[in-house]
This record gives sequence, C-alpha cells and structure tokens, in this order.
Amino acid sequence: MTLVLREADVLRVLDMDAVIGAVENAMRELGQGVAQNEPRRRVFAPGGLLNVMFATYPGGGCTGLKAYPVARGTARFLVTTFALDGTLQALIEAEHMGAYRTGAASAVAAKALRPSGTVTMAIIGTGMQAKTQVLALSRVCDIRELRVFGRDARRRETFARDRQEELGLRTVAAHSAEAAVRGADIVVTMTPSAEPVLEAAWVEPHALVIAAGSNYPNRAEIPADLVERARTVVVDQLAGAQIESGDLIKAEAAGKFDWDRAAELASVITGKWTAPAERGITLFESHGMAIWDLAAASVVLPAARERGLGEEIAFFTA
Repeated sequence: MTLVLREADVLRVLDMDAVIGAVENAMRELGQGVAQNEPRRRVFAPGGLLNVMFATYPGGGCTGLKAYPVARGTARFLVTTFALDGTLQALIEAEHMGAYRTGAASAVAAKALRPSGTVTMAIIGTGMQAKTQVLALSRVCDIRELRVFGRDARRRETFARDRQEELGLRTVAAHSAEAAVRGADIVVTMTPSAEPVLEAAWVEPHALVIAAGSNYPNRAEIPADLVERARTVVVDQLAGAQIESGDLIKAEAAGKFDWDRAAELASVITGKWTAPAERGITLFESHGMAIWDLAAASVVLPAARERGLGEEIAFFTA
C-alpha cells in the first residue's frame, strides 16, 4: 500500500532535529558514493515551468523524486518515494517538508563551517523559508542575537517578535539590510530577489554567509565582490550549482570566481575537504537537492505511519 500524505499530515510529524540528522547522514552517504543525486531539470511552457529532481538515499531505505510545477506565481510540491525493492512507498505534499529540509541543510553546513562560540545571526527575508532557516540554525548554533531585515516593516517586526516568542532568542527588527549584516557572524539570505540584497563591505571578515534564496542562473542575492572576497566557497552539489547558482555564475562572468574554488558540502561532511589554515569569509551556496527531500521523507513517513496519518492507497495491483 502507498501512503498519501497531505500538508496537514506532514506538519503534525515534522521534527527539525530529526530532519537535520537525516540530511547530514544523506550528505555523508553522498560523499561516500553510497547515495546519488541528480541536479534539478526544468522544462518551460507558456505561463510556467515544471521542475523535476531525483536521488537515491539507501540509508533512508528509499529512492525517489520531487516534482513541482510553477504557474502564475504558485508552486505545488510533490515528493514521490519508492522502497529500494521498487515498491511505491508514498506521495507527499511537500511545501512544508521542503522548507524544513532547506533549513536543515543550512544547519548541516553551519555545524561544519560556522565561527566558533556564540554568534550574532542576520537573516534577510521574512517568509516561511526564512522561519525554518532560523529554526534550524538555532538547533546547531548558540545565537546571542538574531537580526531580521525584510523590505516590509510590518512583516519584519512580526517575524522578529514571533521568532523571539517561539525560540527565546533576543531578536531585533533591523531598519536596513546593512544594520542587520554589519557585525553578524552568520548571514543568511532567503529572498526571491534577482539583485544582490547586501554589499560585500558590510560582511565581517570571519562570517559565514548562507545564500539560500535563489536557484536560477539569472538571479543573484550575493554580489560578485563578496564571492571574490570569500576565502571558502561551498556548494550543495557542483553539478547543480553550475546550472543554477546565479551568485556564482555571475561572479564567474565578472572574472571574480573560478569553479575550481568550490567545494561540495558532501566533501566537507566526509572530511575530504580541508579547511584553509586562515579563516576568512565562508560562503555556502544552497540551491536544493532531491536527496534532502528523501532524507526529510525518511523522517516523516515512519512517524506518520506510527500515528495513523494519511491515506493508504493500492497502486500497481495485478
């Protein structure tokens, strides 16, 4: 039987700590050559496009794909998982699960790349994905202060207040992106902007910058000057970044980046990557991987079955 999970079912069982652990394990398997991940593929049609990405995650007992159409500004996410014997396991509505797995990936990267000690964190963006970024990073970082900036003053005030109440963090709604970023040890960008949302000069020389809002080659949240300044550039997967990392593609076109500088997160997790002797700015480019979706599904599915959530449907019957 195949389990069909709606967003309401998924929300009842999502657990950020468990998703972080699963994403970290999945990236370790990818670095060891046990798991596989294929970059996102897109086909365009009048008025929209279809995105498909797929992977195998043996440690989670599954293989599968995520597909989502985007039309009239709306995306609908569906994750399909198969057991390793080919059995169709589940169909999962995955907007919230996707937000959790993206946040979890940032947490995995931060565990390996963040500055030591307590940190001041800045986030640019106030949407749902920004919420899960803060939630995930609060699980792996000792945050002394969270600074929030978004263009809408009311939304950033609300976002800051809600994060303080939810997580017990000292939170400030910054009046500008510069006020948020200057002095921050960790800077996260989670916006749909096609143009840079910060300036390189604002970023501290030891900071970890997590650019997680864009996966289109014609968009760049991060200026080329910041890419050039970064001593370390880590991507979620090189094959995907070369297709859709507008931050790095535009920096390369400006003569300020070479792909030989980029390390993959899986290499960081498995210890194949060696950190530079002198710390500088570290940039993590997060674009999204299907193996993260499978990792999140490996957490959600058993929890949903245990609680009797979703609907069981018979597929592929003789």
